[in-house]
Amino acid sequence: MRPTALVLRALGLGDLLTGVPALRAIARALPDHHRVLAAPAALAELVALVDVPGTSGAVIHEVADHRGLASLPERLHGPDVAVNLHGKGPQSHAALRATRPGRLVGFADPATHPDGPPWRAGEHEVARWCRMLAAHGIACDRAELRIAAPPAPPDSRVRGATVVHPGAASGARRWPAERWAAVAHAEAATGRTVLLTGGADERELAQRVAAAAGLADDAVLAGRTSLRELAAVVAAAARVVSGDTGVAHLATALGTPSVVLFGPTAPTEWGPPADDGQHVVLWAGRTGDPHAAEPDPGLLALGVDEVNATLARLP
Repeated sequence: MRPTALVLRALGLGDLLTGVPALRAIARALPDHHRVLAAPAALAELVALVDVPGTSGAVIHEVADHRGLASLPERLHGPDVAVNLHGKGPQSHAALRATRPGRLVGFADPATHPDGPPWRAGEHEVARWCRMLAAHGIACDRAELRIAAPPAPPDSRVRGATVVHPGAASGARRWPAERWAAVAHAEAATGRTVLLTGGADERELAQRVAAAAGLADDAVLAGRTSLRELAAVVAAAARVVSGDTGVAHLATALGTPSVVLFGPTAPTEWGPPADDGQHVVLWAGRTGDPHAAEPDPGLLALGVDEVNATLARLP
């Protein structure tokens, strides 16, 4: 019977993609293990696009539907190795310890897990998990962010288009709709096809942006694509412009040039690789509450002209 490795990262799209180098490191370190990722089931179709470079093997063999810090189901109990890519503890450590793993890999926590490196506030999310694994003897290359592109979508308009993604999980990271509309209008005025993406709950926002930009209704893809189809759109597009959200990480993972608007969170924590000229960060240099309901003042300090000029300079 194969040994099992259970990895906890029950978070969102951006969290999955920033964790790709760590997942690859675990796969290399535990090649004979059946590797299970406890994460939202919707992410499974993207997890399938992550391989171990130089091999034909999958990084993860199974995605077990899980969110947050709820108790892990009985069927996942008894792993030979449990890896905490979710948080610093104590709650995430406790959730994994309850599965009675043979070994727990994670950050140090005095109450639940003294064996591990210390957590560092402000560390880049990609570097954080690579450092944690390295402290446990698992080599990790933080540059291994790329994933395979899905087959191109059947919509021929996508090839070479500008993707505008106006939504974000919190109001603090949402640039105003009228500014997104101005950017979309300017891109369309150059002769480029402009498409608006988002989840089902962002469709109304995307429709408002499209209407204000003078775009046709069929420019709105928000709410009409699965996660894998969204990845195919981003992969085929010429450029992506978005806030600090999962689609920005998707552009990085697929190598599509992008402009990312940062507000309450520093790009040194969640931004694309600093040495990659394809991805440009705009940030006013101020931080705030990333969970606030209203747009962050630092985000509002970014103007339409600045975004348009940056888009014009993309590869």
